[in-house]
Amino acid sequence: MDNKTSLRLKAKNIRNKLDIKQISKDIVNNITNSDIFKKANDIMFFYPLEKEINLLDLLDFADKNFYLPRMNGKNLECCPYKKGDKLIIKKYNIKEPQTECISCPKLDLIIIPALAIDKYGNRLGYGGGFYDRFLANIKTIKIVPIAEELIFEKIPHERFDIKIDYFVTEKKVCNIMNS
Repeated sequence: MDNKTSLRLKAKNIRNKLDIKQISKDIVNNITNSDIFKKANDIMFFYPLEKEINLLDLLDFADKNFYLPRMNGKNLECCPYKKGDKLIIKKYNIKEPQTECISCPKLDLIIIPALAIDKYGNRLGYGGGFYDRFLANIKTIKIVPIAEELIFEKIPHERFDIKIDYFVTEKKVCNIMNS
């Protein structure tokens, strides 16, 4: 089995060859047509880096409350975000909201970035552990939007790594328990 560092490099190389713009559109369509999204009111997602799945079209659903993460040291904070709110570029070239962060409301859904996943719910992130620390104290549905080509057979994981509940690709929405 590859270690996390070599898997990150492999995932980035695969991702660089994909049509992320089209894959993002298909994934947004699959998310918005899912019962999970339809039932959710408070949704946290991420502002995409270059070559990441772009979910910003979700903001067109005005009946939902959206939140973006903001880094505070080694932790993530939860900040309300509406389409058009001002963002600032921070560490790792990540765009973050300028709005005041709040104690996280009861989130119905968290959509998490990943470089790759496996069919067991393990996620390969960028290596900072920000989402694992954040998710350790939150009980909600966790989804990763991911291109089909970035679903690996098995990803190494640690006891503190938080598993996801679903993944959404350009082709399907998949419950980890049923995959």
